[in-house]
This record gives sequence, C-alpha cells and structure tokens, in this order.
Amino acid sequence: MFFGSASKVSEVNENMKADIHPKYETCVVTCSCGETFETGSTKKEIKVEVCSKCHPFYTGQRQTLSTTGGRVERFLTKYNMKEKN
Repeated sequence: MFFGSASKVSEVNENMKADIHPKYETCVVTCSCGETFETGSTKKEIKVEVCSKCHPFYTGQRQTLSTTGGRVERFLTKYNMKEKN
C-alpha cells in the first residue's frame, strides 16, 4: 500500500485486475443499543452487539461487583467452616 500521495494510490487502482474485486461502498453499521454510523465496507449493512457508545471501556462504567465474597469466604461457606480470628 502507498500512503504518500494520491497519484500513487490511483496507480495501484489502475493496476488491479478488473471484475474480480468486491465493490467497496458506504456501509451502515447498527449497534444493538440503537447507535448507527457509516463506514466503508464490501457489505451494505453490518450489525454489531457493542459500539463505542455502549461498551463499558468507552463509557467509563465499571462492571458490577458480586457480593458473594472472595475465594476463602466461598470455601468456608461451602464446607460449613468458621473462620478463625
């Protein structure tokens, strides 16, 4: 791939074989949260489960912590043992 100038990119496109490459066009991406955006793809429509609007990494929301306790507490509960203090 050439990233320098537009003339080199057009040269690459001229050298490609005709009628063997899929058509690259504008695509609509739809998330399960309802967010949509446009990008380029060989498909007309893409459906995704998470996007930058709803993924916890991007939204800053943390996962909910379980209140069942740690490994030691679960072991003690499982075998009906009392913790020594």
